[in-house]
Amino acid sequence: MNESMRSADGAAVTGIVSKPSPFAVEETLEHLKAAIHKRNLTLFAQIDHSDLARGVGLTMQEAHVLIFGNPKGGTPLMIASPLLALDLPLKALIWQSADGQVWVSTNSVAYLSERYTLPQELAGNLAVVDAVIEQALTQ
Repeated sequence: MNESMRSADGAAVTGIVSKPSPFAVEETLEHLKAAIHKRNLTLFAQIDHSDLARGVGLTMQEAHVLIFGNPKGGTPLMIASPLLALDLPLKALIWQSADGQVWVSTNSVAYLSERYTLPQELAGNLAVVDAVIEQALTQ
């Protein structure tokens, strides 16, 4: 799946890019953390939605969000388009589908660029998310 991801009801989700991981969830998380670190980015938070669900007696597929970025790259974007702060820092969702496939999903750089009408010279700052994911999935 590429530029659009399908939701549980089959509807297309515009602006989401999902790539299959050849690794298990935990290994995918570790590879992504290593790629974030190697690019001198800050890992601001990790949210384990599946563990939080277990904490309230519910079950769901494995789902983790890594929130990361670099103020040096993100700040000029938010100066150009203050509402972009709603989508920054960058996020990657690591999740497992019902068939056992592990996925890494993120907002499409093109979608964010268009949504916030970013100048082309700044839109490249968002591309680090693609590079991080590519590096993590090929380690």
